[in-house]
This record gives sequence, C-alpha cells and structure tokens, in this order.
Amino acid sequence: MPDALKRSLALFLVFAFAFLSVYLFRAWQGGHPIFGLGGEPPKNQFTSENATLASEPPLTEEEVPGLARQNAEMTKLVERVTPSVVSIDIDVIKTKLFRYPGTNRIQKGYERVPSLGSGVIVSEEGHIVTNHHVIEGYERIRVTLHDGRSLPATLISSDEILDIAVLRLKSEGETFAALKFADSDLVKVGQLAIAIGNPFGLGESVTVGHISARDRSYSDKDRDLFQTDAAINPGNSGGPLLNHLGEIIGINASIYSKNSKRPGFQGIGFSIPANDVKRSFNIICEKGRPVYGYLGLGGLTAMDGYLKSAFPYSGEGVLVMDVVPDSPADLAGIKPNDIITSFNNEGVTTPQEFLTRLQRSIVGSECTLSVQRGDQVKNFTAIVGEVDPFGTPFSDETSKLRLASDNAIKQEVGLNVENLPLALQARNVQGVIISEVRPNSLADKYGLRRKDIIRGVNGIQVRNRGDFFFRLVASAAVQKTSLRIRRGHQETNILLPQIPHAD
Repeated sequence: MPDALKRSLALFLVFAFAFLSVYLFRAWQGGHPIFGLGGEPPKNQFTSENATLASEPPLTEEEVPGLARQNAEMTKLVERVTPSVVSIDIDVIKTKLFRYPGTNRIQKGYERVPSLGSGVIVSEEGHIVTNHHVIEGYERIRVTLHDGRSLPATLISSDEILDIAVLRLKSEGETFAALKFADSDLVKVGQLAIAIGNPFGLGESVTVGHISARDRSYSDKDRDLFQTDAAINPGNSGGPLLNHLGEIIGINASIYSKNSKRPGFQGIGFSIPANDVKRSFNIICEKGRPVYGYLGLGGLTAMDGYLKSAFPYSGEGVLVMDVVPDSPADLAGIKPNDIITSFNNEGVTTPQEFLTRLQRSIVGSECTLSVQRGDQVKNFTAIVGEVDPFGTPFSDETSKLRLASDNAIKQEVGLNVENLPLALQARNVQGVIISEVRPNSLADKYGLRRKDIIRGVNGIQVRNRGDFFFRLVASAAVQKTSLRIRRGHQETNILLPQIPHAD
C-alpha cells in the first residue's frame, strides 16, 4: 500500500475515533440513550401513577363528640360576633425630628402616616370602642364593617389615661349589631379568650387562647391589665377580647415584644378589662369627656429602703412630695412628706395602686386616708375632685360664644407660651416656655416671667402649647389654677384665681 494512502487512512481513523469519543461523551453527559440503550425517557412522555386516597377520617364524629361539639360551637360563636368587629383606617400627622447632615442643627418636620387598628361596636346606634393610641393625632377616620362597607366616623372623646376612645358611625337610621360587656371582675386565669381584629391590615382575623394572668402592669401608665396568649399583633389594638359567650371581657391594647421597631406576637398580649372600659364609655357618652378622681397629690413615691431610712417609718406606703394648693388633699389637711398608708381602709403599697383606686373613685364622694406624719398616725377625710374638670360640652350654636369666652380668659391671664426648644425636647424635658408676659396682667401680678418653664397645670404634666392652653382655660373657668413653674434650677407652684366664663 502506498505511503500516501496509509497516511490518509491513519488520519481518517484518528478523526473518526475523536468524533465518536466526543459524541459518546456528550450523550452520556446529557442522559441520552447510546445506540438505543440507557438514558432517560423523553421529558414529554408521562407514565400514569396509581394513587388511592383515604376515604375516611381517622376518627368519626361519634368517637370525638366533645371536639365535634367544640368545633361547631366555636364556628357558631365566631359567626355571631364578627359582624360587630370593625377595621379602623386613619391618617395621622406625626412630627419628626431630623438632623441636617454634617451639622448639629435639628429641624422639626411633619409627615402623614397611614395607620390601621381595630374596634368593636358596643351600641345599636353605632358607638365603637377602640384604643386612644389607634386614633391619636388623627386627621381622618374611616371604619370598614364586616360586610365590606366603609363608613366615616366621628370621635366623641378619648380617655388617654385608660387608652380608650369612643367613635360614632355616621349612618342615619341604621341599627348595628353590638356586643355586650361582660363583668370582667369574674374573669379567671385559665379561661378561654378569643381575640378578633385586623392584624397587619390583613382584615378580620380570629385567634384563640386563654387568660394567662390578671392585674398585669406593662408600664406605669398601663395598670391592672389582662394578660393573654391569644395571638395579638400590630393592628389588633382596639379589637375585643371575648369569652365563650361572645361577651367583651377586654379591649386588646398592647403586646410584649423585645423588638420595638418590628414588634410581633411572642405569646404575651395585654387587654384593658371590660369593667374599666364600660365605666369610661358610659361617662364619655354622658359628659362628652372622661372623668377621673383627683386629690391634688404630686410626686408620689413608694417607700424604698432609702426613704425608710430617712423617715421614722419602716412600713409600706406612698410618700407625698407635693400638694397642689387649694386642692381636695390640701383642704383635707394632707401635707408634703406625709406617707399615705391606706386609702378607704385598704393598704397602699405603690403609687400605681393608689392612683388606680383614686381615679376609679366617684367624683364628689368622700374618701378616707391614713397617713404617717413623723411618729404619728393621722386620719383625714377628703372630697374626691375631678381631674381636669372641662365642664359640659357645648353645642354648635354656642361654640362661637365658648371660643370668645376662652379667648377672654387667655387675655386676662396675659401670657403666651411656646413649645420647648428642640434641644430641651431631645433631653426629654417636658413643658412649655413663656415667651411673653403682658404688663399688669394676672401672670405679671402673680410673678410669672419670660423664659419660665411651665411644667404642669393642677399637678398634671403639660406636653405642648395646645395642651397647656386647653388645660388652663378649662381649669380657670371653674376653679383656682395651680401652675408648676421651673425657673433656673428651682421649681415652685403659682396659684392663679378663678376666671369664670363670660355669659
């Protein structure tokens, strides 16, 4: 065989072997059959499967009659109560402090923030109970009913201390399905608790748990709450906590969460007992405002180890640091540095406990206080006053007259105030600062000065300019008004006379 032919044949065999090797490798790698053998079946082909599904449950209704009855009863309960639970959609205007980049300059701004909450209809006329913090700072309120309708609502009043607000649906002539308040004093630890609300804006949601504890205090402001393990999340606030009869045993108010920026349910929720809610609701409907008992005591402090060593008294009680002049406590004879040991013949151990019982007292009723003064025990009788007696609400026809009279009171007092500088607000200082005192006015005659900081009115802390004038006018129209003044590093009380509303 010629050499040229041998070389050509050798090159052909090398090429054929290389081609065949590449083909076999790619076929193996892609899972394709090789010479009709092996490989995966084409993806567009399917072999049917035999599947026999279970046709019977593991247990019959007759075998679990208790669970079957419980399931049917729970669904019936939820069906009956959900028409009374509503979602509340509001727009809130909030202030925001921000710092200019690279500087120490602080600027205050405002932003519109949508917010969601829950509520429950408690009257056939369309009264709704929710939380004060749900509607605080609102600009617009709309309520979505169980049937999907969206109705406007008006705020009658809110009880900031209890964290309750009362709304009224705007719908002429319509009757609404309402839920009944239970007697929350009868609620027991371990009993069934059903929470219904609008968590995270998801709409009507039902969770079931139990009452985990009573008389819980989540903060100094929130006292005597029910603790429940029924799941409560942001958006549930204002919704009802129900018993097995569908009665309201509480209004869901808050949850315990370690992450304040992204709170979520961790098995601990808190609800305001129904008896407290019902009391506040009835008073708001009657007078258009909340009413709480008041004695005029300030700076209440529990007797800790240091105070027990500083005073000749080693028992339990509450130390009085300040007494508002001409207040019920002052008229009864209570003095600063008295230690209150009992209220209405029941022992007192903490300021929170004492204030809760005082605030629930009937305005105008007598109360008895036992105090330790030095090495003596003294008993006093005081007439329970009212926190911020704002008077009866005025109708639309007289609102202009009320406004004119309010302005007259402001003119006679003769001072102007501004919110505290941002630097002081950032240090958590509370109150307002006097920006002007008119000559020969009441403020001038009673020694108020420009740049004085007004910390409180009648023993109640002042938050901002609007809050101060609201409390000043409401108080001055019916009684003498005590202003807590900070001047430099000194604090004192200044008592202004009563200035009756003009007829």
